[in-house]
Amino acid sequence: MPESLYQPTTPEISERRKTLAPGIHEAFENFSRSVFADGALPEKTKQLIAVAVAHVTQCPYCITGHTKLARRTGAEPEEIMEAIWVAAEMRAGGAFAHSTLALNAMNHSGHTTTGEPEP
Repeated sequence: MPESLYQPTTPEISERRKTLAPGIHEAFENFSRSVFADGALPEKTKQLIAVAVAHVTQCPYCITGHTKLARRTGAEPEEIMEAIWVAAEMRAGGAFAHSTLALNAMNHSGHTTTGEPEP
């Protein structure tokens, strides 16, 4: 079986990442803690947002990690799945909305939007 593109994160990998850029690593960890701390939005809501965004960015590490964190903050499986459906709709909606670019390009290509040559 071929090796997976996404290798597991190990303590050794985490330590190497930290060793190679300790200041940046610490700053990122502090930033992450600040972002996900309770504020105007509770941590649970922030984790549900993160689950949705992770599905849009298609990061398997983020999907796994933030799904687990969402559960730890009290998110129910139904809430997580709804967040994923929001992500799916937004991704599909983005493609739909961007069709405006293609439709405008077709209008300027010497053909009508139906594909027929302009009179």
